[in-house]
Parts: sequence; structure tokens; C-alpha cells
Amino acid sequence: VQLQASGGGLVQAGGSLRLSCAASGPILSRYSMGWFRQAPGKEREFVAAIGWGNLSTYYADSMKGRVTISRDIAKNTMYLQMNSLKPEDTAVYYCAAVQSTTVRAMAVMDPNYWGQGTLVTVSS
Repeated sequence: VQLQASGGGLVQAGGSLRLSCAASGPILSRYSMGWFRQAPGKEREFVAAIGWGNLSTYYADSMKGRVTISRDIAKNTMYLQMNSLKPEDTAVYYCAAVQSTTVRAMAVMDPNYWGQGTLVTVSS
């Protein structure tokens, strides 16, 4: 399985972006997929996860209410819609997949697969 993240860019505070993560190869229903981010000088942190087969979702408190995770099975693509962005949301965003149907596993387990990051820069 290979994951390809895209959609990052420069946006003003209060703006929106939608990140995409295209998966090559079949993402089986027993996987959960999600997003992490890493800000300059900080550790990578969990953002959101979705069950590929069951559509369960789980969000970190840091962006809860401002992000929506979704997926399109036909396109083998996962999305992260981010709204009301703040300068502190500036980070490299990574998509990942973990072999678990429990979406909360994404926050505590090491993912099996990682995509390359996509940079999101929020200007004040």
C-alpha cells in the first residue's frame, strides 16, 4: 500500500483547505486511515482517523470542530477538510493507515503505512 498526500498550501488565518490522500493498492475494510501533523520544532501529533469499512471517526481535541475526515472508497482516497485555520495549524500533514478497525487505534498505534507529508502554512 502506498499513500500519496496532497492539497497543502498557503492560506490566510480563517481560511480553509482540503487535503487528500490517495491510496494505491486495495485498502481493506480492516484498516483505519488518518492524519497526523508535525509543526516546526514539535513532535508529530494525531489529528483525525476514519474507519475505512465502518466510517467511524475520531478526532484529536486540538482540531475537533474545525476538521472533517472522510473517504471515497471508489477513488481509494481519504480527505481532511480543514476550516477556520489558525497560524498554529501550520505544519506538515501526513496521512497514514493502520491495520485496525478501531479508529482510536490510529492515535495510539504506530501506523503500518505513511504517506509523504504535505505542507500547510497559515499566515496571520
